[in-house]
Amino acid sequence: MGFAFHRPETIDAAIGLGRQHGEAARFLAGGTDLIIQINRRRLAPQHLISLAGLGLDGISETPTEVVIGAMATHDAVVSWPGFQKELLALPQASAVIGGRQIRNIATVGGNIVNASPAADLVPVLLALDATVDLSGSTGSRSLPLDRFLVERGRTERRPDEILTTVRFAKPPAASATWFLKAGRRKAMEISVICVAVHLVQNGKARIAIGAAASRTVRVPEAEALVEKQGLSAFREAGQIAADKTTPIDDVRASARYRKLLVAKLVERALAACADRIERADP
Repeated sequence: MGFAFHRPETIDAAIGLGRQHGEAARFLAGGTDLIIQINRRRLAPQHLISLAGLGLDGISETPTEVVIGAMATHDAVVSWPGFQKELLALPQASAVIGGRQIRNIATVGGNIVNASPAADLVPVLLALDATVDLSGSTGSRSLPLDRFLVERGRTERRPDEILTTVRFAKPPAASATWFLKAGRRKAMEISVICVAVHLVQNGKARIAIGAAASRTVRVPEAEALVEKQGLSAFREAGQIAADKTTPIDDVRASARYRKLLVAKLVERALAACADRIERADP
């Protein structure tokens, strides 16, 4: 079955097309997942609405906030100068999404809206307490990413809404982020488990895990332990994280193996953050 291709010139026009065609339409960002789903006949939209050229591909920073446009590519995230210190987990995650050709076209917004439990960038954004901004026919709204994600393939986005930006508070200098991914090979591989950690010296801890439940999840119990006990709690925090996750058995790994990975990768990511904070401390 064929489809009609639309290339609106404004965000409002794109929203209007989404409202007009409803469930028969899909918004097209990078298309690295959507086109595959269409070719495999898992989706059969009658209308594709391109989001290219609508000014949603920027990355910007203020003294207090970072804003990433939904159409920003993973290659842009990898090379953004402001992500090379406290926010290193962002380029670490984007750098292992597909190959260079994929990263040149796959988008941050697509990685979020696709709602795959194994999406590599989503745990980092979740660990940064990110918020997503949406625009639709009823206006604009913002949701915490943790609330926006529902389960595999499902979000709180309405059919005519476009995810426009994702934003988060700029972390303090005495902080660090780290991302680790385990797969069956080192490149171009879907995560068996991926982990992101955000650690602030003498402050908050955030731990997010992908491919270990029906959606990317945080582990508040492990975070609270690290915030209370610090370095001495890293191993126990990893075990708590493993106990709280609900991975599945599939062709890539068993649930038991995934839990072992969660425990070890959380401990390693926390230790890496602590080491970076210590090295940066004058």
